[in-house]
Amino acid sequence: MAWIVLAEHELDAGDAAAGQAACERALALVPGHPEALARLGRAQWMLGRRDDAVDSLRAAADAAPAHPGIALWLGHALEDVGAAEEAAEAYARAHALAPDEPQIAAYLLAWRRKLCDWRDLDALAAQVRAAVRDGTASVEPFAFLSEDATPAEQLQCARLRAGLVARAVRPLPPASARSASAGALRIGFLSNGFGAHPTGLLTAALFEALRAHAGVDVHLFALNRDDGSAIRRRLAAATTLHDVAGRPHGAVAQQIRFAAIDVLFDLRGWGGGGAPEVLAMRPAPVQVNWLAYPGTSGAPWIDAVLADAFVLPDALAPHFSERVVRLPRCFQPSDTARAIPPPPPRADCGLPDDAVVYCCFNNSYKLNPRSVARALSVLRAVPGSVLWLLSGPGRADERLRAFAQSQGVDPARLVFMAKQPHAEYLARLQQADLFLDTEPYNAHTTASDAIWAGCPVLTRPGDTFAARVAGSLNHHLGLPELNVDSDEAFVARAVALGRDRDARRALRERVARQRDASGLFDMHGFARDFARVVGGLAGP
Repeated sequence: MAWIVLAEHELDAGDAAAGQAACERALALVPGHPEALARLGRAQWMLGRRDDAVDSLRAAADAAPAHPGIALWLGHALEDVGAAEEAAEAYARAHALAPDEPQIAAYLLAWRRKLCDWRDLDALAAQVRAAVRDGTASVEPFAFLSEDATPAEQLQCARLRAGLVARAVRPLPPASARSASAGALRIGFLSNGFGAHPTGLLTAALFEALRAHAGVDVHLFALNRDDGSAIRRRLAAATTLHDVAGRPHGAVAQQIRFAAIDVLFDLRGWGGGGAPEVLAMRPAPVQVNWLAYPGTSGAPWIDAVLADAFVLPDALAPHFSERVVRLPRCFQPSDTARAIPPPPPRADCGLPDDAVVYCCFNNSYKLNPRSVARALSVLRAVPGSVLWLLSGPGRADERLRAFAQSQGVDPARLVFMAKQPHAEYLARLQQADLFLDTEPYNAHTTASDAIWAGCPVLTRPGDTFAARVAGSLNHHLGLPELNVDSDEAFVARAVALGRDRDARRALRERVARQRDASGLFDMHGFARDFARVVGGLAGP
């Protein structure tokens, strides 16, 4: 048990190799011990050996079939190897073993959302929200963004999670504040998305534009290994990129401190795969939540959140633990170096040549009965129209077709697109007439992609940051009429456009004009504003 406890400590500290060694020592003493096998699986998962992790966790679950925690970890590992329905079964088994444990309920709820398996959705959501309100459980804040929660509940959720991290971490000695005689402002960015990932896609052109600012020195701290992508090469060329993948949290924090970073941006937050423990060690004197996590960190080690006045209005600011700092433009940058290939024929996409094509390429966990039912209402009112969706994991597509059938819509009017390389995805987007957004979790990078490809985005901005991102893009694009205030208005606008070919053509022409004229995609202007605002954060 001492070796198992040591393994747990090493894994919590981010040292997968040391954790694995401790597990192997425990298993040498007691072969097949389920607790040791479970932690070995966790270590293998952290080291990227996902199939080995599944094997270890299966063996642990077989040895301890009544252990809900092991069933839960097995679910995580099965997710990562693409065994979607098996992962759901593991989460359901964990919940059946511990039905009153809201953390397990939250994992089951989040995975069922990904699979569009909406059984017991309301009961699971009520259990999780009650636990957050009462402070009786710390659930994953990222998954909680998909719930119909209030801004106050989101803050409470984030604070509970931050409290767990704070109790497990020893901060570094305080960093020196920036002096008035300091040279170039040293800005750091910590993320696991520096590659062919939404974070890399959004920031590459901005980092390239920041090179023109002599007073700014940009450092990236990459928690992910080099994926060999063109985006990774661009990021490395535009900045000083530090590969810290797989390193213990303390070592990453020390490297940031050694680089003398003045302002450190957390470009992952509670989104999974990040390193909140590194931020909790306080490696930089000023630390900022920006871009990747669309909500409050709830963390005492994050000083500010960078946003804009639409996505984070004054009414929302009291529900953020950070000081709110706003850019004069949309908070979300974009890669304006992307070429858009010619669109393939509609037939090659599985689309009818003469139909109105509505689309929603949001990840499946953002879909929910209300948003999908709203989109199906549009289909019923526009004869022959289709809804083009991103194919989901497991049997998600099958379940969405069954839901359409239950709503009186021919399931054949749902068309699914497998995930594509980014350029091919942008090419296909040009064949869509109108993007129908979801809530309470909007299209974010996906909305930016749609607008860049010329596809207008219809959205209903909500009360939370995550529910206002697409609205911010439309606002700064100069198309506020695509931000509606009710489900009825959403359906009416989508139906009116679907029935009027000339109106659709005129709207696409406006999107194309505003894309160039509005400043939404002006990354040199973004870089100027960004450098000025960050300079104010750093002090003298």
